[in-house]
Amino acid sequence: MAPDRHDSAVITFPNELEVVIARQFDAPITLVFDVLTKPEHVRKWGATPPDRMTECSIDLRVGGNYRSSFVTGDGTMFSFSGTYLEVEPPVRTVETWHFNCWPDVEAIETMELREHDGVTLFTWRMAFSDKAGRDHMTAFDGQQDSLDEMAKILRSLLNKSPA
Repeated sequence: MAPDRHDSAVITFPNELEVVIARQFDAPITLVFDVLTKPEHVRKWGATPPDRMTECSIDLRVGGNYRSSFVTGDGTMFSFSGTYLEVEPPVRTVETWHFNCWPDVEAIETMELREHDGVTLFTWRMAFSDKAGRDHMTAFDGQQDSLDEMAKILRSLLNKSPA
């Protein structure tokens, strides 16, 4: 069954160390890049109800750091952090990725964007240092909700744009 690009992501495991999530958005590449990299947007999609974002800092430059924290509905605190290795607006970022709940798990996260006829393909690749780390990333709790929220933000921003 072929997935509909609207409100769905395709998740693949190309090998024992990688996870790839792909999703198309009906928005220009520059706007999708902004929603992925600007704290005012990431705060809205980085944690979806009942979770609540409590911290979001992004220093979008090679060597810059990012950190986001959120509290779940049951009061559990989670955080993600890393350092940017490559920044190529509006098509690509590469960064280290650490999740506080899995302190021994390390990954390199690559976010790439490609636009064709007003549709932007977002490809999110995580390459883990070992299979045990990759095996943690099988449930994908929250990723689909976050991508759905990104789509809502993009629609809202496009509706505000002057004609």
